Order: sequence, then C-alpha cells, then structure tokens
Amino acid sequence: MIHPFFSLPARLVAGTSLVSILAVLPVHAQEPGEPAASGIEQSNEPGGEDMYSPQQMGGSPEGGKPTGGGGALNTDPKAGAGGETRTFEAATPNAQDGPSTGRASTRWDSFHGQLNAQKYAPLDEIDTQNVGDLTKVWEYHTGDVSDGSGEHPPTVWSATPIYANETLYIGTPFYRVVALDPATGKERWTFDSKSRLEALTQGALKNRGVAYWEAETPQEGEACQKIVYLGTMDAQLFALDADTGERCADFADNGVLDVNQWNTTNDRWPLSLLQPPTVTGDHLILGWAGKDWAFEEAPPGTVFSLNARTGELEWTLDILPEDVRKRSGTANVWTAMSVDEERGLVYLPISSPSPNYWGGNRTEEIPLATSTTAVDIETGKVVWSRQWVHHDIWDYDINSAPTLMDITVDGQSIPALVQATKMGFLFVVDRETGGDVWPIEERPVPAGNVPGEVYAPTQPFPTKPEPLLDQAKKPEAWWLADMASLGACSRLIDSLAYDGMYSPPTTKGNGVAAFPDSAGGVQWGGVAFDPESQTAIVNTSHILQYIQLFDRQTYDRIAGGSGNESGFFPQEGAPYGMSLKVAMNWLGMPCWKPPFGELVAIDMTSGDITWRKPLGSSQKYGFYMPESLGSPTIGGPAVTAGGLVFIGATMDAKVRAFSLQSGEELWSDIVEAPSVSNPAVYEHEGREYVAFVAGGNSILKDQVGDQVAVYALPVD
Repeated sequence: MIHPFFSLPARLVAGTSLVSILAVLPVHAQEPGEPAASGIEQSNEPGGEDMYSPQQMGGSPEGGKPTGGGGALNTDPKAGAGGETRTFEAATPNAQDGPSTGRASTRWDSFHGQLNAQKYAPLDEIDTQNVGDLTKVWEYHTGDVSDGSGEHPPTVWSATPIYANETLYIGTPFYRVVALDPATGKERWTFDSKSRLEALTQGALKNRGVAYWEAETPQEGEACQKIVYLGTMDAQLFALDADTGERCADFADNGVLDVNQWNTTNDRWPLSLLQPPTVTGDHLILGWAGKDWAFEEAPPGTVFSLNARTGELEWTLDILPEDVRKRSGTANVWTAMSVDEERGLVYLPISSPSPNYWGGNRTEEIPLATSTTAVDIETGKVVWSRQWVHHDIWDYDINSAPTLMDITVDGQSIPALVQATKMGFLFVVDRETGGDVWPIEERPVPAGNVPGEVYAPTQPFPTKPEPLLDQAKKPEAWWLADMASLGACSRLIDSLAYDGMYSPPTTKGNGVAAFPDSAGGVQWGGVAFDPESQTAIVNTSHILQYIQLFDRQTYDRIAGGSGNESGFFPQEGAPYGMSLKVAMNWLGMPCWKPPFGELVAIDMTSGDITWRKPLGSSQKYGFYMPESLGSPTIGGPAVTAGGLVFIGATMDAKVRAFSLQSGEELWSDIVEAPSVSNPAVYEHEGREYVAFVAGGNSILKDQVGDQVAVYALPVD
C-alpha cells in the first residue's frame, strides 16, 4: 500500500514555503484528547500479510487450489537469529536458459530495467563530466490526464518507459499503449483498451506501464512473435503485437484475458492489474492490486503464471491457507517482482493480510506474511521464504521487488538479494538459500492491550546496513512548524504513544505514532545497483503519521459513512475501525523535523553507508524551500556505467542526475509534474537516452501531467 502523504484537500507538500502557507490546508495538529479527523484519502495499494502451509506448497493448473507435494518446512542454519529461512524440500530450482543476473544489458525492457531489478545501464556516453550538457531532445504528450475536476477521476501515472524491439512502449492511466520512435518520439502506433475509466479499487486512475515478451526465435511474417501486455483496473489483460499494436488472436479471447474469472473468494473488488506482469521465458507472472483498509474479508492473495503466447493458466499460488482465506484476505503481490533466470526463481514481495491494523481474525502463525518468497518459475512451488514482519498490524507490506546482485563480502562472492522495506530496513540474504549475509536478529518489541489482538514478541532487525531512518525514537518536532502553530506540533507529538517502530495500534488517547509511515521508508522504486563498484542506491522518505483504533460503536458514531475523505477507514467486519493521519499543524506544515527525504548510497562489500544527501525540495505555487530539507519521494533511481544516478521522484517536479561516487548533484531539469516513476536509460542507434514520465501523484501534491521527457547529449 502506498498511503497518501499530503492527499488532503489542497495536497500540501512537506516543508511548504512560508509564502505558500497562505494557501495551505485546513488540517491541524490534534491536541491531546481531541477526536481524530483528517482528510486523508483512501490509500492506493492493497495491503496484505501472507501465510503458507505445507499443504499449499505446490502450484496447480486451471486456477484450482495448489496441490500438495511441497515437503516439510526446514530451518536453514544460515538464517541466523532473524527468524527462520523456510525452505521447501520438493521445490528444487530449475535452471533456465537466459542471461545471468550479473550480465548487463543495453535494453531496458522491464519495469526495473532488468529482471534482476538493478535498474543499471552499462552505458557511459553520458558521464559525470558531460551530464551538465544533457538536453531535452524530444517530448510526447499522451493526452491521458485528469485532475479529477471533469468527467474522469484523477490520474496517477507511474509508468516506466520500456525500450525493446527498437521502440519505446508506454502504458497510460487511461489504459492505452503508445509505441514511439526512441530517437524522435514520433508515434508508431497506439492502442486503446476502451477500459472503464472508473476508480474501482483506487483513489485514482493508475498505470505503471506495460510488459514486453518476444519469442526466442521470432518467425518472420508471423503475428505476435513479439508482444506488449497491458493490464487494466477492471482486471483485463491485453496482449498486442509489438510491431503493429493489433490484438494477438491466439492469446486468451482474441487478445484479452479476464483475470477476474479467478476472483472467487470474498469478491469485493476486481483484481486490478496496475503493475505490468513479470515476463520470464515464456511465462507471465501476475499479481494484482485491490482496496486497502476497507474490509476484514477481502479477495485472498494469489499469484498466477500464464503462458506468454496463449494466456493459458499454468499454475496458481494461493498465498493464504484455506482455513484463513475466507475470514481474511489480500496478502497479495501488488508491486513488481524480480527473477533469477539461471536459478529458475521468481522472487515475490508479499503484502500483509486484511484487515491491516487489527489481526485478531488471523492469530495463527503466518510464515509468508509480509515476506520475500522465492518460487520455482516452472512449478509455482515455494523454495524459500523470509518473513520480515511477524503478525503485521502496521500495513508494512513488502512493497518493492528485491534487487539481485553478486557482491564480495570478506573475500567471498555471494549471490545476494537486497530487500528494501517500508520500515527503512535493507535485508540482505543469499538469493539461493535465503540465509543471512550479515546477521539478522530477532529483537523484543512492545505488546499492546487491544482485546482480541495478539502481538509478536520479536521482530527481525538487520545488523547491516544500518536503518535508513531512526525508528528507535519518536521524531522531534520541527521548530518552525511548532513555532508557527504556537506549540501545537510538540503537544501533538508528545501526546502520541511510541516505543519504537513496532509500537502497536491503540484505542487510547490520540493513538500511536507511526514512523516510518504506511507509505514506507522505501517505496516501490526499490534499490538500484552498480555492479562495477558494488554500490547500492536507494531513496527514502521520512514521514510521521499517527494511528488510532476505534471500537465499532465509537467508529460509527464519529466517522459515520464518510470514510475515505475524512481520514477514517472502516475495516468493515472487524471490531475496530481506524484513522490514520499525517502529523501536520493547522497551517498544513509537517510537524516533524526534516529532512523529509534522502538519497542514500551503500557499499555492498561492507554494508556501510558511504553517503546520504537530502533529495529534492518542497515546492508550491512556484516557491521552493531549501534542498537541505529534502522531499518525500515516489519512484526509484537508475544508475549507469557513466558513474551517474538518475532520479525524478520528488515533489518539486524536477529530474536530476547525481554522482554515484559522491552524491553531488550534477544536473537537473523541470518537467510537467512530479516524475513519480522509474526512469529508463537506453541506447538507440548508438546514442544514449534518459527517459522520464512526468505524470504526478496526489500523494505529493495536485500537479498531474501526461509528459514523456527524453534527454540526450547534443549532437556535434
């Protein structure tokens, strides 16, 4: 789930300038004992916590329940104290034909650039010496944009441009595909799915792009030897000929597959296809998104494998066990996945089950909840799994694809996996076994007192790298916001319970501080990696929220039916509704001390942070605050062999380049709206390009766009 940061009526952004305070939100810091209320909208992504039982280890065809045959759970001694690495004896990885995780490609043909999610381009035409000369060589406007004031809901556009087949492919939030000339932006073809433009599961129309497949040996003259896939919010998956944009007649029903046909338990919403499928070999691995915080019982998490040519269902992985599925739900994969084709494994970042902030309906041990789980590509059987939050009652979904990397630690080469998390942790494990690279420790965490709830006594904490933000203590009040509110910020923060990041939700007082917030210390952009220097790059947000539970009678009296617009969320069916609010003063200024966002570099040979810098600036009505305050961010970085980090992500609608070595900002440009997407870096006809989608997201502020902005060095 990505939670709206400043999605109140005016969408105020963190660190807003004093000039813009004249136009800020009518939201105020709560005094102790004051009823909870705010205008935070419905979150954008589904939550979920996962359970996996030995009876569910096998995948099954035809959409049925997984069959048995998975073997017993084992504890890998390499897992250390940080919880078990759960391995499954019958699930042996199958080696696949295809590139190694370590091999670099000049294509940018998947959501994170490559299946290993490194977001790395082995291109050095643009480097630290000449990046200042970078210029916009073309731009394209899709026309598919809405601020919500007209006939359509607002748009949220987070698509990664896909460079493949000598073409740039982009999906839009109106569920169209555009195919563009990579050098000029000229249209080659467009496709309109004619999908319902309704916000069925989200607060906005949303799209994160398309996926691409091609046959190992394309047959000349035959249609659909290369295919582009587009998913829609109403759960339709389209397959299009990559050369012409025509539907692929042999895929499902004349080029469209109704994924919602498999939505058979707690069917409260369609299985929205907002994240493009993961394409590996001839397989499409498909997760889905839904609606957060609304219901106790919801569609239970499933992952589907489809034949890339035909759309035929190959296997289904039911994440929740049968006895939990009907009384809970979600525990889905709503974000991107990563793949090691050599080892035949797809890595699933799994969310938390429903409801998100009360778990009395799911008190059993649920080993796959809020986990990274490695699955055999061919069979759908689980090979190993690491749970990063036990009994998740904070909506700390694993929200980004783990990044696969080969690193050298103490002279030993390790096939590693780095999982970034909402908690601001980077968990580093061996991607073959799930065992620790650096120790991951189980540490005691506080318990609560909500009737019917259970509390995990410990949670996993990595010893390296260090946390990206300090979750051990409650954030301090920002002096400027506190002064402007005559001390209301400090009074609010002082009134909130907090005993570390895992302080449980409560019905008492003003509730409990949530830091990091539900959007996460790291969001779905995840970690980028330079294999030459073995440096990881990640952007992080620092946001303080607070959570309060209400018994059903109190909730119904306070919240009524207004739900989404008031900051109250019903968790219908559970004994507790809840409210979740950003800690801001009556002027709309964030109450907590900056920076509000940073860019961080980690030496993966030692696990040490090498530099960290505030990222971006707050901006409203043309006024910018100092970049020393940083900005909350949405979207991830890309790195290149030219020693550069490219990233948009910030609320100031700028795109930037930084030195990979030092973190120095070397270049920036202003685009039409915040570039809340991953950039694409590609080489076409011998020239290097950097492409940004500038679509905006109301989590940051009211500024939407439909721009594709592409940059290159001037031609002599």
